[in-house]
Amino acid sequence: MIEAIQNAHDLAMGADERVVVMGQDVGYFGGVFRCTAGLQKKYGKTRCFDAPISELGIVGTAIGMAAYGLRPCVEIQFADYMYPGYDQIVSEAARLRYRSAGEFTCPLVIRMPTGGGIYGAQTHSQSPEALFTHVAGLKTVIPSNPADAKGLLLAAIEDPDPVIFLEPKRLYNGPFDGHHDRPVVPWKKHEAGEVSPDYYTVPLGKAATRREGSDLTILSYGTMVHVALAAVEELGVDAEVIDLRTLIPLDKPAIVESVRKTGRCLIVHEATLTSGYGAELAAVVQRECFYHLEAPIERVAGWDTPYPHAGEWDYFPGPNRVAAAIKAVMEA
Repeated sequence: MIEAIQNAHDLAMGADERVVVMGQDVGYFGGVFRCTAGLQKKYGKTRCFDAPISELGIVGTAIGMAAYGLRPCVEIQFADYMYPGYDQIVSEAARLRYRSAGEFTCPLVIRMPTGGGIYGAQTHSQSPEALFTHVAGLKTVIPSNPADAKGLLLAAIEDPDPVIFLEPKRLYNGPFDGHHDRPVVPWKKHEAGEVSPDYYTVPLGKAATRREGSDLTILSYGTMVHVALAAVEELGVDAEVIDLRTLIPLDKPAIVESVRKTGRCLIVHEATLTSGYGAELAAVVQRECFYHLEAPIERVAGWDTPYPHAGEWDYFPGPNRVAAAIKAVMEA
């Protein structure tokens, strides 16, 4: 996924001189996860440059650049670091089009590594997607594989409005099979591990069916897509696994079609359960599929606790927890 994201930057910068990349250590060093490696050398210090350790300054500057006509793609080193810049994201970036009656837009992409997997504890491992999906004017994207990461990032850069682009750290150096704490098997072709070198986009707001089934619908995104697939494989249940890819805009038709077909729904995400994005998904399913449901909607998520360090892998929803929830839904 790192290579796919770097390639997306490269193609976007080559195709449009308005695209600029900025953030902490993204220039000479190429980013803490190497997602911007080589861009400064190729495009120069005015197109890819380092910023001070100030998320407020990074986001605020990028909003001004976007309003001026550029297309900034900024990196916040970890999603946990975005809080100093959150006011700029919510009060300025998300509202610029509305506040100016359409005179200004904000074609800004804010990339952030999200979730756990590196033993970074509570300041390097949070999954804050719900903090963005609640804000009108923002789009929120979370890819689950390299091919989607590239196509979604290019689509985000092309978009005329601000996009929050969250990159699951556990998938950076894939492959990941859902069972283990580190990559162990090659990406399967149906998981889109092979990435075309061409310029292409994956449309925002369009979910993908990773596995077709008739007994149960599992809604997920990012790393948890692979965990869900592992649990389904382990149980042998005929479940349909939907990878949302973008949380806002949400592909409601894909969700409704699947749940009405299967009559059962399980939602899986890594973020804390209470007020997590799964609650919104459950509300959508309840409203649109009530008369088709054969069992209560279930959710599997992170614990409602501060993010642990030593117990990181107990915090993650794993195949065993997902499998238990699948059994509960099927037996209800």
